[in-house]
Amino acid sequence: MKLSTVRTPIFFLTLFLWSATALSHPHILKTEDKSEVSSATFLEDLRQAQVIFIGELHDHIGHHQAQLAVIDALDDDPKMPLAIGLEMFQHNNQHILDRWVDNELPLERFLVHYHENWGMWPQYQDIFFHARENGTRMIGLNIPRQISNQVAAEGFQKLPEDVRKMLGDVRCVVGRDYETFIRQAMGGFGGHGAKYLYFCEAQLLWDSVMARNLVSFLEKNRDFRIVVIAGSGHSWKYGIPRQMLREADISFRVILPELFGRADRLNITDEIADYLWLDVGDDGWTLPEEEPPPPS
Repeated sequence: MKLSTVRTPIFFLTLFLWSATALSHPHILKTEDKSEVSSATFLEDLRQAQVIFIGELHDHIGHHQAQLAVIDALDDDPKMPLAIGLEMFQHNNQHILDRWVDNELPLERFLVHYHENWGMWPQYQDIFFHARENGTRMIGLNIPRQISNQVAAEGFQKLPEDVRKMLGDVRCVVGRDYETFIRQAMGGFGGHGAKYLYFCEAQLLWDSVMARNLVSFLEKNRDFRIVVIAGSGHSWKYGIPRQMLREADISFRVILPELFGRADRLNITDEIADYLWLDVGDDGWTLPEEEPPPPS
């Protein structure tokens, strides 16, 4: 059966309700003072930044509802058009995203390319359809998978010399917070040996390349605002934002979903993110019956 790109009234109603529900969710925490802010205050502050990073667990539909709500709310400024930066697409496949947004690729053909880059289409499809239906540019930020895989397995120095020169110097020189993050991502293992070093190099390579691609886009499109959707391990301030600031002085905000034990209302600081979206459940915005105690 041929797939269709026609969107029904039910789709638009569902999209509206998802976005409205996400932004009416009353539990957005400003990390600077641990205060909850309204969606109006939240969005007003986001509009002061040129780049907004929104973290995610890739398979969590609620996180993508939050991302879509912010995208939808910011995608109406004629003076500052919006683009969506994607961890999910390799930069060398930018032409595929351009053809998708320009309505030049039918869904079934686009999905072939999408699955070569990423997975979990049901979780991401509404963001992609929003971009297509509103003409919102999408930017592939990621590095070719074979490069990051080789670095994670063998280390940055094993890459061909010409590739290393193109990518720049990558060394695992990180602070304690970043080291803790790497160990958590590795399941608490890795020590200080080669496995830890290579994983750290791969993570830093991802962050630096995605940051460079962001800066490159903004150098050519200075009037644009970008919402970046990426895993929380790339979106926190020690990830892509830090690498971006090494390239250029660009205003930004970081929004992370609450992940208990990693980025939650008890341990979050403004050194990690600007806002914490308090979220419980796989696809909802409700607090548990017995919520954790408020921060002291």
